[in-house]
Amino acid sequence: MGALGNLIPLIVLFIFVGVFGYVGYQMYVFTNELAERGKKKMEKKNVTFTKEGLKVGVKDVRDEDYTGTQQRYVWPRITLIDRTSRATTLLVLCVL
Repeated sequence: MGALGNLIPLIVLFIFVGVFGYVGYQMYVFTNELAERGKKKMEKKNVTFTKEGLKVGVKDVRDEDYTGTQQRYVWPRITLIDRTSRATTLLVLCVL
């Protein structure tokens, strides 16, 4: 009876470690599947993860259209800055 009594804590320990190992493995599998699903979903939106970082692809946009959009956004702001700087210069010259 003494030898069997010494083995019971060892068996309980093995069961305990086995249960935690199984739960840990299931968590590992679930997180990998979740990451894969997220990766596929992001690739549908033209976003890919690489070693260098995050890359975003632009779909169906020609270079001319992209440049035109940028220029339509930037030029009004440049002319606004230019107009305000000229107005400030004129105001300073008028005060002097």
